[in-house]
Amino acid sequence: MKNVKKKKLGERLIERGSISQENLESALSEQRGKTILLGDLLLARGLVSKEDLAGTLKEIFGIDYVDVTTARVDRSVLKLIPRDLATENSALPLYRDGKKLVVAMANPQNIRFLDQMRFTLGLEISPVLGFSDEISLAIESLYSNRPEQGGSDSSISPARLQGSSPLPASSVARSSPELAHQIVTVEENQPVHFESSRLTPKEPSRDVATEVELARQNQSTPAVRIFSSIVSKALRERASDIHIDPQTTGSVVRLRVDGMLRDLMEIPPELKGALISRIKILADMDIAERRMPQDGRVMVQIGQDKLDLRVSTLPTQHGEKAVIRLLNPSAAAVDFAGLGLTEETANSLRRVFSQPQGMLLVTGPTGSGKTTTLYAALHQIRSRTKNIITVEDPVEYVLEGINQVQVNIKAGRTFATCLRSILRQDPNVIMVGEIRDPETAEIALSSSQTGHMVLSTLHTNDSVAAITRLLDLGMPAYLIAASVSAFMAQRLVRKLCTCCREEDVSPESAALLLSAGVNDIRRIFVPVGCPACHDSGYKGRIGIYEILLVTEQIRAAIQSGVSSDEIRRMVRAAGFRPMQEEALHRARMGQTSVEEVFRVFTFESISFVRCASCNREIGPVVLFCPYCGADRRAAERRPEKLNHFEEAGIPK
Repeated sequence: MKNVKKKKLGERLIERGSISQENLESALSEQRGKTILLGDLLLARGLVSKEDLAGTLKEIFGIDYVDVTTARVDRSVLKLIPRDLATENSALPLYRDGKKLVVAMANPQNIRFLDQMRFTLGLEISPVLGFSDEISLAIESLYSNRPEQGGSDSSISPARLQGSSPLPASSVARSSPELAHQIVTVEENQPVHFESSRLTPKEPSRDVATEVELARQNQSTPAVRIFSSIVSKALRERASDIHIDPQTTGSVVRLRVDGMLRDLMEIPPELKGALISRIKILADMDIAERRMPQDGRVMVQIGQDKLDLRVSTLPTQHGEKAVIRLLNPSAAAVDFAGLGLTEETANSLRRVFSQPQGMLLVTGPTGSGKTTTLYAALHQIRSRTKNIITVEDPVEYVLEGINQVQVNIKAGRTFATCLRSILRQDPNVIMVGEIRDPETAEIALSSSQTGHMVLSTLHTNDSVAAITRLLDLGMPAYLIAASVSAFMAQRLVRKLCTCCREEDVSPESAALLLSAGVNDIRRIFVPVGCPACHDSGYKGRIGIYEILLVTEQIRAAIQSGVSSDEIRRMVRAAGFRPMQEEALHRARMGQTSVEEVFRVFTFESISFVRCASCNREIGPVVLFCPYCGADRRAAERRPEKLNHFEEAGIPK
């Protein structure tokens, strides 16, 4: 479109005898790679006169030229187009004629700007021709001297929502299609500061148009106040997600706190559409598209806290459902102790990272904190002497000094293609957000053998199952054995609130413990509930981890094709502590409850072991044999208990 326009203007000027072919080609060459319009460039170089250029452009566009430096401008219409928007698009509102707004534009074919103004103002936009330099001078003069308007202009009559009121003067910020730095006040008297992207609406409904218009005017609508209040409460309650579920009557807002959903409020039906529209406006989503799922992001600041909100919408039978993930950038700077890692596990990880090459695979289901663990690891090992590159989908936290790449499937930027490019960037450490396919797995495993430290995640139940998962992806056993330095599995369990109490084991809890082969626990801590934990009995979460260091014996077992169950028995005999045992240990200490442990963990995959003293079968997570009282851990440390390696035909 742009090339056609240049060609027409140049041809017309040559036909009129206003410019020579040589001067035109020189101007076109100078314009190449710049954003300046050809007409403005010709005028600035003195290659054509203003009269010739204006006459030629009138023939092309069919509109008159207006010298805005001398034209009479109705100052009351200046507030219809904010200054930054007028400057960005080189457009100046001149006057209003009924339902038509006359605007001087350097580029009357700027369809995006014209469509946005028609949608936002509800007026027909009638462009006239102006030159960029003249429009810039006029904008500088008119907007600088424009008095503040106390009320709304009669030329704008949006259907205002009930209860709307203007913001305090101190909190009024710029109003533009970018809707950046818009501040609203919530009922808790805490300012909420949103930063979003550009708005590109199409065929808006009435409630959407109203919400957009009032948002542009910095009006505090009910949807503005409700959404700000929701975000503020979610931050106070340490929520990880906000769910806005459409119902037959209105919507229900729920917060996911410590992994569990709880109701927050109900939205009346008259505000149902306006609230979703408000969220989509901030998240740079197509507010007119209600038939397809969409994704977006928005930054928010509440006081000194900054959050990155990841927004996802999904059409349902009762309307659009919105889920908002709250990402706190400070979570990426947590250390190993803050994650809940024991000192022994943290030291094992440090030994892995001290190696010049290798691979750490973190496993667990969605929402178990794998990405946070990887970011904590990057925070520990980053330095100016290392080139660290990540490929993620999406980039959740921004880390200073680390090169982060986001996957874009539509652009052909997959994990595999990014990995190939990263290997040519001389990296020391590579983080792959997730291994999903054989191609990514093969490149990642091979990279760990060529002088790189690779960190990544897998969706498996425990650390040993990650070996089977890689084999299922078609990876040869020798490559897995030679590449991976450690497998780490993790879960998140809720911490007991300080209101908990200690009591004797109930019959229900005893039955649960007995199903896992545990019968040596007599006293347990149970949740009670108080206002601090919203009567749930839990406040916060801690990580439960197991780490499987790939020793020479484990490498030999993998290459020999030993089954997962046999590997589990081998590592148990060597002192490996599974997550289930660690979780029950935390329950013994009063950090969590037995019910919470059994809610998060399954004990079916943990096979029973035999007591080294009385040879009777005991549960895998007991500390002392319930039959003879022998310390199982002391028995496991005896050299003769490592005979599982010998039984498998593998040397110690």
